[in-house]
Amino acid sequence: MSYQHIVVDDPRPRVRRITLNRPEKRNALNNRLRGEIFEVLEQADRDPGISISILRGAGPCFSAGYDLSADNRVDQPYHSASGPGQWSRHVVEGWFSIWDLAKPVIAQVHGYCLAGGTELATACDVVYVADDAQIGYPPVRLMSPPDMQYHPWLVGMRRAMELMLTGDAMSGREAAEWGYATRSFPLAELEAKTLDFAERAAKVPIELQQLNKRSVHRAMEIMGARAAMRAGTEIQALAFTTEASKAYMAGFRRDGGSVKAQLDQRDTTFGDYRTKKE
Repeated sequence: MSYQHIVVDDPRPRVRRITLNRPEKRNALNNRLRGEIFEVLEQADRDPGISISILRGAGPCFSAGYDLSADNRVDQPYHSASGPGQWSRHVVEGWFSIWDLAKPVIAQVHGYCLAGGTELATACDVVYVADDAQIGYPPVRLMSPPDMQYHPWLVGMRRAMELMLTGDAMSGREAAEWGYATRSFPLAELEAKTLDFAERAAKVPIELQQLNKRSVHRAMEIMGARAAMRAGTEIQALAFTTEASKAYMAGFRRDGGSVKAQLDQRDTTFGDYRTKKE
C-alpha cells in the first residue's frame, strides 16, 4: 500500500517495520502521520505472519513532537469526546491503543525525541535508543505539562520532577539508566541491535507473547499508570487557561517561520535544543 508519511517494510522474519518519513519536518506528528501509524500497527496485529513491529524515524531524528504548524483539530484519525482537554484525551487514547495491541512494538530512537515524540515512544513496549539521542519535553517551559504524563512512572518521582520543572533533555544513555528506555547503543549499532532483538522476540508464539506483554501492562495498570496518565490530560487542559500559556500560544501562526520563532523563544534562555550553540 502507498502511504504519504510512512514507509513500511519487513526487514527480518515476522518483523514489520514502520519508518516515520517526514525528515524535512523532523517527523513532526500531524494527524495523517498518526493515522498511518495506527493503521499499519493494527494491520500487523491482525496478520498471523507478523509477530512484532518496529517504529523508527527517517532522517536526523525519531520525532520532534506534534506538528504545531498544522491545524490538529481537523481530520483527527478517530473520534474523541469533545470539550476542554479534547486534544490531550485524543492523543492519549491513541497511545494507549498501541499499549493495548496484542503484539509488541519497539521504538528505535535516534536524534531528537521530543514532546509528542516521547509519548509515541512511551506507548511502545521496548525502547532502544542511540547513546546520543536527546529525549525531552520542552513544552513544559511555556505551554503545558505533557499530554501523556509518563515521567513519574518511568523515571521515578525525583527524576520526573527535575525533568518536568526544566524541560531539559535526557541523553540516550541517561534515558536507559533512569528507566525511560530499555537500552542504549552507539548510533552505528542501534539498527542492528533493534533488529536482532525483534527477530529473537518473534520466535515466541504469538498467542503466548501477547499474554507476556499484557502481564506487564496489567501490573502497571493495577498500580494506577493508566488512570494517572488519563487524569493528567485534565491537568494539561487546565494549564492552557494560565496567562503564561495563553500568551505563548497567542504567538503561534500556522506557518514555519512563526513556529520556529516560538520554539526559539521557549528555549533561548535555556540554551538548548534548536538554540544550543555548538
